[in-house]
Amino acid sequence: MKKRIILASSSPRRKELLKGLLNNFGLKFVVIPANIAEYIPKKIGNFKQFVIDLAYKKAELVARKNDGIVIAADTIVVLNGEVLGKPKNKSEANVMLRKLSSKEHKVYTGLVIISSNVFPDYQSCEVTKVKFRKLTDNEIKFYVATNSPLDKAGAYGIQDDLGSTFVERISGDYFNVVGLPVMKTYLGLNRILRMVA
Repeated sequence: MKKRIILASSSPRRKELLKGLLNNFGLKFVVIPANIAEYIPKKIGNFKQFVIDLAYKKAELVARKNDGIVIAADTIVVLNGEVLGKPKNKSEANVMLRKLSSKEHKVYTGLVIISSNVFPDYQSCEVTKVKFRKLTDNEIKFYVATNSPLDKAGAYGIQDDLGSTFVERISGDYFNVVGLPVMKTYLGLNRILRMVA
C-alpha cells in the first residue's frame, strides 16, 4: 500500500499548488498543519538555510506523529537584508508595502520532504527576485482595507488579488512567490515515489 502524502501547512495557496501537481499522477494528499510558532530573529546569517531549517522543523513535527510522506515549506520576503514576514496588523501591512514600492526584493522558500523516520529525503531552497512598480498611497490603502495582505509574507499575494498588479517583473520561479516551488516539489516527490521513471 502506498504511503499517504501529507502537506504540513494550512496555506490555501500551497494546497492549491500541490493539488494541481498531484492531480497529474492521480495522487491525493491530506493536510496536517505543523502549527509551530514562527519566529524571525533580527539578524539572519544565511536566508536559504534559515527557511530550510524552518521547513524541516514543520516536517519533523508532523512526521513524528504521522506515517507518510511529509511535505513542508516556509517562505520569507527579504528586502535589503530585512525579513518581511506576515504583517501583524493593517498598519504593519501598510509600512511593508511602502517599503516594497519601486524596489526589488527576494522571496526565499525552503522545501523539505520526509518519507521515513524524521530525516529529510529531500531539502532545497528556491529564490525568486521580484520588482515592484511605484505604488500610490491610495492603492496601498485600498489593498490593505481588503485584509488580503494580512496572511501573506511581505503583505502581498502575487497570484489572484490586487497584489498581482504591483509586480513589474520577476526573475525566477513564479510558484515560489505563491508559496510552493512546484518544480522542486515534483523533483523531490519523484525521487521518493518514482512517479515518472
